[in-house]
Amino acid sequence: MKMGSISPTSEKLVLHVDDDDSFLKIANKRLTNEGYEVTSLNRPEHALKQLLNSNCRVCILDIDMPRIHGLDLLQEIKAYDGGIQVIMLAGLVSQMTVLESLRGGAEACFFKPMTDFTPLYEALDATFVKSARWWQCLHELKNRRQNELVEAKSIATR
Repeated sequence: MKMGSISPTSEKLVLHVDDDDSFLKIANKRLTNEGYEVTSLNRPEHALKQLLNSNCRVCILDIDMPRIHGLDLLQEIKAYDGGIQVIMLAGLVSQMTVLESLRGGAEACFFKPMTDFTPLYEALDATFVKSARWWQCLHELKNRRQNELVEAKSIATR
């Protein structure tokens, strides 16, 4: 995990990657109405660059996409920064797909079409809580290391 890329945010930034433009628009409107700030991408090959250039800590990925499969993109995102929380969406559902998503580090997997977005909102809120806990842990680690250095310098100058 790249500690320099992590910073706390009170904003609910979400990257949503899906090749279905109509679902992107519907989800963007629903998520925005719930207070999320959503960046929608219909080209999965641009997702990692978008994450690199933003402070986004939560990503929603479609699984079955052209050019880059959602499970492959999940793996790339987790390799870049394991602290980015990912929620998967699947149109074509199989038990193996769900298991592979969760084994790959996804927080949840939901199925399209979505008639009720409430479970997605709940999962998103949980991912922001988890991300904040990770940030707090990293911040505490940084403070402890700084205190140890100050203490070591104090001992060395005695």
